[in-house]
Amino acid sequence: MSTNYSKKTNWGQFVPLVTVFFFWGFVAASNDILIPVFKKAFNLSQSQSQLVSVAFYVAYTVGSLIYMFISKAIKQDVINKIGYKNGLIVGLLISAAGTLLFYPAANMGSFALMISGLFIVGLGFSLQQIVANPLAIEVGPTETGSQRLTMAGGINNFGTTIGPLIVSFAIFGSASAANTEASIESVKVPYLILGAAFVLVAILLKFSSLPKVTPTITEDTEDAVPGEHRTSALKYPQLVLGMIAIFVYVGVEVSTASNLPAYMEKSLGFSTKDIAPYVSLYWASLMIGRWTGAVDAFDITAGFKKILRFLAPYLAFGVFLAVNAIAKHDLSHFYVYSLIILVMIACDILSKGNPARMLLIFSSMGIIAIAIGMMTSGMTSVYAFTSVGLFCSTLWPCIFALAINGLGKHTNQGSGYLIMMIMGGGIISWIQGMLADMTNIHFSYIVGILCFAYLVFYAVRVTKILKAQGIELDHLKSESAH
Repeated sequence: MSTNYSKKTNWGQFVPLVTVFFFWGFVAASNDILIPVFKKAFNLSQSQSQLVSVAFYVAYTVGSLIYMFISKAIKQDVINKIGYKNGLIVGLLISAAGTLLFYPAANMGSFALMISGLFIVGLGFSLQQIVANPLAIEVGPTETGSQRLTMAGGINNFGTTIGPLIVSFAIFGSASAANTEASIESVKVPYLILGAAFVLVAILLKFSSLPKVTPTITEDTEDAVPGEHRTSALKYPQLVLGMIAIFVYVGVEVSTASNLPAYMEKSLGFSTKDIAPYVSLYWASLMIGRWTGAVDAFDITAGFKKILRFLAPYLAFGVFLAVNAIAKHDLSHFYVYSLIILVMIACDILSKGNPARMLLIFSSMGIIAIAIGMMTSGMTSVYAFTSVGLFCSTLWPCIFALAINGLGKHTNQGSGYLIMMIMGGGIISWIQGMLADMTNIHFSYIVGILCFAYLVFYAVRVTKILKAQGIELDHLKSESAH
């Protein structure tokens, strides 16, 4: 397993790759800015305005299904056929085509055309996700693969933190979320610039040193495990249970944030314009956690890593404070949050770089955070709910690395199945919203506890499954224990 350790992370390949992660975050969080604009401009109901999110998240599932359908039809993995690099380029060009639709949509004032544009952007993203996640693991030692995915996720959250501010500034001319007086015309330019950026990155990737196709994907799994002839990725229990894990993980991550404004308005009497910084703190929490988890991906001494483990999260917190200072928000409420970040750093150190242990510890903390939020009121509950972002932060790479571990030539197919489950973001939020209508919004957070409970189960179960297949997860222990 550790023969690969001599392989160094190829930063020349990794850097162009993470620009794609930045865009996913940038666009996903900017949707929150589009919702109030579209709602006003097209006179939509709340549920109709939520179609912005639905169009975007469902596109991932549809994209994965199209990908699998074509692979089945040509009896070969599409990405193995066209190559990883071309897969990313095609994905970017599809997304760029989607942004072009905003122009006629704004001219005609058509909501249907607007969300079709977003849907096409999402389709391109789904192809990029299928390629980029395994590729981030591939451009360096396998052992630090999940840490590289975490770092890429940290770049993604830099996008989610600044995206809404840049887009709202481009649309409204000010960074305050309260100002929703914007004509639909003003959406045209920002999205055309975004489209141009997609094309630019595609050209950069064309000339980058990214591998055309990765060597590990072609290896046969049959030889590694004697007597096991698995014809499909779905024959691996770590993947099937991992698909449910991605579904509930994206679900709890999105629904905790999307139900927070309603909770703060209804239960705590906040006015809508004062909520933005707290939603921003939630997404920044994901960035704080991911910057911490990414420390292990660097080839540096153990002592320096220890220092960085404390520095990185506070650097990310500093980015959040700076962004909100620029937007002229009152920062005095947020300083206490630096204590909660210490808890997350302790959990990170306890997990010792083992993805299953990290999943177990962080999901358990997620349960505690939501439980505290449900049992308290006022600002305590708000900080408890926003801290869910800290404990969700490193789960995606943990689940992803565990679920595709040992899939061999079925890795891309497995990756496609996992991306398909991103729709949990739309569905679980909707379920929590329905429960809130039937009971109250405070109680509806029980949905998040159930999601985390499944993740705790998966962490324990997957360790046994992988052990049975001869895969040990503790080969990192010696690396980070000293």
